[in-house]
Amino acid sequence: MNKQDTTTESTILDAARRVFIAKGFEGARMQEIANEAGINKALLHYYFRSKDKLFEAVFVDAFVQFVPGLLITLNNPLPLFEKIPYFVSHYIDALSTNPFIPGFILHELGNNPGRVAKIIRSSGLNPGQFLEQVETEKRAGTIRDIDGRQLIVNMLALCIFPFVGKPILKAVMFSGNEEEFNRFLSTRKKEAADFIINAIKIDQNENISEA
Repeated sequence: MNKQDTTTESTILDAARRVFIAKGFEGARMQEIANEAGINKALLHYYFRSKDKLFEAVFVDAFVQFVPGLLITLNNPLPLFEKIPYFVSHYIDALSTNPFIPGFILHELGNNPGRVAKIIRSSGLNPGQFLEQVETEKRAGTIRDIDGRQLIVNMLALCIFPFVGKPILKAVMFSGNEEEFNRFLSTRKKEAADFIINAIKIDQNENISEA
């Protein structure tokens, strides 16, 4: 691919990302994406034959940028009770930048679950080091006997749901106010991290009383 093709493709992906964020997959139209990119629809179809192909390209592009940060937060040497707030904060920030990712995954799980699995496997995402850290903390008696995989799923779910449920949450709890919803996301970082830590942490007084 020459430089001009690379530039055009990048322009299309940036435009598509903005439209998908604003309209979602179902609401986005190829003509609207072409207009946003400043090109004609025929050229858009030359680079991406369908909206499905374009949506996949936008997702992969965002996911490739997203995964390294996720790996860094999971595998950095921070103590567990510092790593959890760090992970939650990073993850919510990443989803705020790419809020279409959860919606894409749900869409693809219903239409092509194998494609999502393939993309995730090819990303190199491996929680092994984090799972070992959880086992170490369990042996040390600092956290409850929880399956590390359950902990990861709980962390992800608490971060992801506000983005998946945004239309309902925004309408019911925030009267459609985008600024209030964004403030909620900001405070969500601490609330979610505290909730996770309090759910798994063993009170040292508890250990003393049991002894």
